[in-house]
Amino acid sequence: MKRRDLLRTSAATAAFALGSGFWRHAFAAPARPGVSPYGPLAAAPDANGLRLPAGFTSRVLAITGLPVLGTSHIWHVAPDGGACFPLADGGWAYTSNSEVPVIGGAAMVRFDAGGRVVEARTLLSGTTSNCAGGPTPWGTWLSCEEWEGGNVFECYLDGRAAARRSGLGTFAHEAVAVDPSGRRLYLTEDRPNGRFYRFTPDRYPSLASGRLEAARVSWSSDGLGGTVSWVGVETWISAALNPFTSGRTTGFNGGEGCWYDDGVVYFTTKGDNRVWAYSPSGASLECIYSAELYPESPLRGVDNLVVSRSGDLFVAEDGDNMQLCLITPDRTVAPFLQVEGHAGSEITGPAFSPAGDRLYFSSQRGPGGHGVGVTFEVSGPFRR
Repeated sequence: MKRRDLLRTSAATAAFALGSGFWRHAFAAPARPGVSPYGPLAAAPDANGLRLPAGFTSRVLAITGLPVLGTSHIWHVAPDGGACFPLADGGWAYTSNSEVPVIGGAAMVRFDAGGRVVEARTLLSGTTSNCAGGPTPWGTWLSCEEWEGGNVFECYLDGRAAARRSGLGTFAHEAVAVDPSGRRLYLTEDRPNGRFYRFTPDRYPSLASGRLEAARVSWSSDGLGGTVSWVGVETWISAALNPFTSGRTTGFNGGEGCWYDDGVVYFTTKGDNRVWAYSPSGASLECIYSAELYPESPLRGVDNLVVSRSGDLFVAEDGDNMQLCLITPDRTVAPFLQVEGHAGSEITGPAFSPAGDRLYFSSQRGPGGHGVGVTFEVSGPFRR
């Protein structure tokens, strides 16, 4: 299908039938470098090594091997994917994975309504290479193992034991996003020919059983958009290796972060430095950012991502110059912050507090990339 034909088809379905938080120009050119709505980064880093826009401040919440701020809980190695959850007392919690073999898992930090740390504890232990994951609308954290025999574990913030969710497949999981309208989950696979999956629970919101499928894309002529159909796969092996689906599904080059917002599932592929938007209602896929199109772009090594209350995508870099960049709804890409002195590390786990005025993330391997992860909080006038 030619791109202009795809445009006509999309227009006939109300430009994807996308929500208000999505892009104002469906199937426009991918995002290009421009001026950040927050202005330039400070010329020099703050006391915590962060270059931030004017009006923003930071604090360090946790460092690998040391007690979390205000608690006795020792923070884990290699902090990775994370998310925030509102709590009944007006506070919130931030979850964080540990991406190490055998002794991986996940932990949480709890804040009171004023943002003071009041607790930190383990949610999951004894798992392997817990990379990213995703929050559920019912308040659990889905922690994903990134190895060929990897599983997804549903972690409960109320103290209940985490549960393995085998129906979500056994493969090198990266991230997962829940579409509450369609009552489905979408998952990425971090392999050079990884698949983009969806999981339909038998009895939503229970994840105990369901149907796993992988995407097959009918591409437009420029390869920047297409229509998606779905192929059933076995849950015990990745679609990339499954002999029953080989050649019938589409490979994505290193699936990374995955996030749902207002009718759209966003995900990144690090092998080709692209950010994608999938509309379940229109079965339509679009590349909304491609680093190769703009050599001067600040965003390289796309990884975890999160959507702010204003609809901006915040995309973390794995390496490059350790920036957290944003892509605005008018398709401008610009740096939001930069971590200085952490060469050899990567930015992981970006997540916003429920009020949208605090941003959490980690430098997975810390200063000099030596394995001492650092988890930060940034506060300031985020757009609403």
